[in-house]
Amino acid sequence: MIRILKFLLLTMLLTALAAAALVWDGRRQLRAPLAISEHRSFELQPGSRLRDAVLQMRRENLFTHVRQALYLEAWGRISGEAANIKAGEYSLDPGLSSLDLLSLWVGGKTVLHEVRIIEGMRFDQALKIVLEHPEILRTLADTRAETVMTALQRPGLHPEGRLFPDTYRFPKGTTDVALLKQSFDAMERIVQQTWAQRRPDLPYARTEDMVTMASIIEKETALASERERIAGVFVRRLQMGMRLQTDPTVIYGLGELFDGNLRKRDLLADGPYNTYARAGLPPTPICLPGRASLEAAVNPAAGTELFFVSRGDGSHQFSATLAEHEAAVRKYQLGGRGG
Repeated sequence: MIRILKFLLLTMLLTALAAAALVWDGRRQLRAPLAISEHRSFELQPGSRLRDAVLQMRRENLFTHVRQALYLEAWGRISGEAANIKAGEYSLDPGLSSLDLLSLWVGGKTVLHEVRIIEGMRFDQALKIVLEHPEILRTLADTRAETVMTALQRPGLHPEGRLFPDTYRFPKGTTDVALLKQSFDAMERIVQQTWAQRRPDLPYARTEDMVTMASIIEKETALASERERIAGVFVRRLQMGMRLQTDPTVIYGLGELFDGNLRKRDLLADGPYNTYARAGLPPTPICLPGRASLEAAVNPAAGTELFFVSRGDGSHQFSATLAEHEAAVRKYQLGGRGG
């Protein structure tokens, strides 16, 4: 009987020691660095389980020892986190442990890529940037404007001026429609916020008029200090019944026919975007305006200025009378045109 008791005690002791050794080794392996010598990415496909992820890590030789893989899978099941891993692209750096890796997968801390839509771009230019981004999943086979707007659930809506210029961060596999929808929604939100701050005496019947004015301001100047002055010139012209006579609208109307040189015949040719030939705003925006230009459109500078001409250095000379404007044109452009 004593022998049996001694045997049982010895067995229990050895089992406890073995369990303690296993726990100690497990903790050490889970905290040990993985076999990652330089920064790299690792992608978990949708529907991947923890076992799939561990097998993929083993195939890519990212464990320093097979025990790391076994302990990682075991700990994931014991902790209940095996069911919570999320698909996506992950950034792996030297020094990362198995526990760190599991935390990344469970937290869904995926790599975020960037796409930048720049103020003053046309809709088609922004669309091209989105569609050609290597990490955006392309789903639009037909890229005609009407098809894209239908995909954005706005069928029949003209696309120009409908995307908000910004830098967008997204995980790999985000669809083109999802990214465009994010930009579209951002523009709608900012347009409504800006519209609510407008002055009551502005010559805008609807938000589209404000966006169109902002798009003209965007194309006329890159200087923050000039936006409200240019808005003031164009608002006063609209209020007085003067034609806007702004080159960017004519250029937009020419489309692919514009070769970089705006000619007199272009200014004389009638068309919906020719603000030399027609009064009022053009029928749509001519680019994607940024927030600053939208805010300038509803906060035009007060004054008497009705003309401006480029000085050739990115800035403009503003004038209140035609005589002053003609003198400025002679000085700065030697017969060129101003706004």
